[in-house]
Amino acid sequence: MKIALAQINPIIGDFIGNGNKIRAFALRAKNLSCDLVIFPELSVCGYPPRDLLERKSFIRACQKATQSLVDDILGIGVILGFVDQLAEAPGKPIANGAMLFEDGKILEVVHKRLLPTYDVFDESRYFSPGAKAEPFAYKGHNIGLTICEDAWNDLDLFPVQAYDWDPVQTLAEKKADLLINIAASPFHAGKRAIRGNIMAHLAKKYHLPCVYVNQVGGNDHLLFDGTSTAHTPGGTLAALAGEFEEDLVTFDTSTGQGDIHPVCENEVESLARALVVGVGDYVRKCGFSKVVVGLSGGIDSALTLAAAAKALGPENTLGVFMPSEYTSQQNFTDTKELADNLGCGYEIVPIMPIFEAFLTSLSSFCDKENFGVTEQNIQARARGTILMAYSNKTGAMVLSTGNKSEVAVGYCTLYGDMSGGLSVISDLPKDMVYAVSRYFNREREIIPESILTKAPSAELRPDQKDQDDLPPYEILDPILHAYIEDLKDPEEIVDMGYDRDVVEDIVRRVVRNEYKRRQAAPGLKLTSKAFGEGRRYPVAQKFKDQDGS
Repeated sequence: MKIALAQINPIIGDFIGNGNKIRAFALRAKNLSCDLVIFPELSVCGYPPRDLLERKSFIRACQKATQSLVDDILGIGVILGFVDQLAEAPGKPIANGAMLFEDGKILEVVHKRLLPTYDVFDESRYFSPGAKAEPFAYKGHNIGLTICEDAWNDLDLFPVQAYDWDPVQTLAEKKADLLINIAASPFHAGKRAIRGNIMAHLAKKYHLPCVYVNQVGGNDHLLFDGTSTAHTPGGTLAALAGEFEEDLVTFDTSTGQGDIHPVCENEVESLARALVVGVGDYVRKCGFSKVVVGLSGGIDSALTLAAAAKALGPENTLGVFMPSEYTSQQNFTDTKELADNLGCGYEIVPIMPIFEAFLTSLSSFCDKENFGVTEQNIQARARGTILMAYSNKTGAMVLSTGNKSEVAVGYCTLYGDMSGGLSVISDLPKDMVYAVSRYFNREREIIPESILTKAPSAELRPDQKDQDDLPPYEILDPILHAYIEDLKDPEEIVDMGYDRDVVEDIVRRVVRNEYKRRQAAPGLKLTSKAFGEGRRYPVAQKFKDQDGS
């Protein structure tokens, strides 16, 4: 059987647009003489629809769109993900479903059995789990059809199993001879290799061809890299779709041959492409076409502007430089050179008149003689107000520019540099900001070298440097990674060789700045543990992790 893997980028709730995309890809597969075309999880409505699933009108629209596809696509078998409405019974009234149809007839429907409730997932909130795993016959094959998490409970790969059964094992025991998994598996650094290992292992373990089709693109803060695959019974990669792009590849079960399309060569390239896709999809899917970025002369705003220009075009990207008396002359040069290199719009709006007006109005408790955090924050908030004024006047979305290292420890200002509709690099640690920036410069200098080499500074007071307030990033970032992503206790981090006082101070900052992160713009998820939905900590709490109490 010749199978097409149709890796598409749906918009949540765009039933007309998603349906037309499914029809177009099905036609491409048919023209390639494929017997079957496979689409991702919940491809009819887009993933994740979240609480839209609680609206009856949304479910009705999904049902109508699904039936329209069944009626319209002829001459080829189709597997796609949809929301299935269940007959009245105890439990949730809907299931995360996968359907096989051909020539106007629904041949098979299965429901997702394993519903994840960790990290960014909350599927038990909406769906009833499927209770059975039975192969079904189609064109000479006995197909074992699974949905995303159903394939993530193999005892060899997950010794501590999250679920009490393994649907893939059950399907194999019941004589499936072709495994198919449709998915909407979010991206994070290193995820492609994890998925590839799982699919190769399952194919080899059960000696069955294994086809995996993933969603691609960005929906809100989640990014999907695609990289759909097919593996032969020996576990050899036989088909591979592109990374962060819509694609269609084929796989022939009789020959074990398929299409191999290029993907990113390394993790830095994957992160760079993730940023570009994430910005472009978030802005466009939210109904915007233009963005504005506050430029400081530093690396964070430079990378944000570069990613936005790549995603949306330089003609839709404006950089606004807002100097104060503490701004170095070098930053005037660097911001203008950056904008010129990108071909973006560029404006200079000095903030000193605004800052002086604030100090005059607040003279009873603010002045330059007793300069502190309050006076620094006033400058940041003046800049945030200017950017929002540009947004209101032009309809451009403000992109905030803080990196994960800063956001983690609260080295950012509410209603100031945190203002915006999307926080582009808030899940990218400072060390990776530099690595990804250098990737953008791989062919020509886009981000000026002086931006890459100068000491980071907020420039909110005379001669300020980040390391006046923070440990060096080469110390800060590994400690943050250990605490946030690896969930290590402070004592464990100290045992890794880090100074106890430094570790306890960093952990204290992470804990006490949860209130800031709760009010931040959505941030693109790039690591295994991002702030936001995937990391749910209370704001009002008394547990002091830094001292173990």
